[in-house]
Amino acid sequence: MTWSDELYSIHGYRRGDVVPTMELTMAHKHPDDLPRIQEVSNELFAHGGHVAMYHRLIDATSRERKVLTAGEAVLDGTGKLSTISGAMLDLTSTIQRETELAAREAVRGAMATRSTIAKAEGILMGRLGIGSDEAFKLLTTYSNTSNIKLAGVASGLVALADSPAEATALGHFIQQLSQTRQRR
Repeated sequence: MTWSDELYSIHGYRRGDVVPTMELTMAHKHPDDLPRIQEVSNELFAHGGHVAMYHRLIDATSRERKVLTAGEAVLDGTGKLSTISGAMLDLTSTIQRETELAAREAVRGAMATRSTIAKAEGILMGRLGIGSDEAFKLLTTYSNTSNIKLAGVASGLVALADSPAEATALGHFIQQLSQTRQRR
């Protein structure tokens, strides 16, 4: 078995640190992914063909890496495994960056939603003379009974309140919310 310098690095080694073998390669597979990798490998070695598989490995420093392995097993004329070749891409930093970006976007979205909900609570508190908890309960109860997301209910209320021309519609909407409170 021959490894490139990059493959040594992915496994946490430098060329000359270890002799690459199939046993060493499999020993680095994440324990939760190993059964699937063994199953796919056995099928590939028996019948040949191509494979592309996302999985995890644990490098020599005990760091988990997320990798994409693509390869080909070629059988000789008698049906015996002749050669295996492939490539492995370390996706760890790419996945980490994408996860961090998605988390930041989710937090930003949650903060924006929370701000709108707080405005809607304030409108209800002022118009109905109720506390913050009761205003939130009105919004969530209406959301649940009307099957509209809480952020949508709050956004609608704030939009009506922001438009002087919608004063009548705002009054009707607040009345609907109040009736939800009375039915509880």
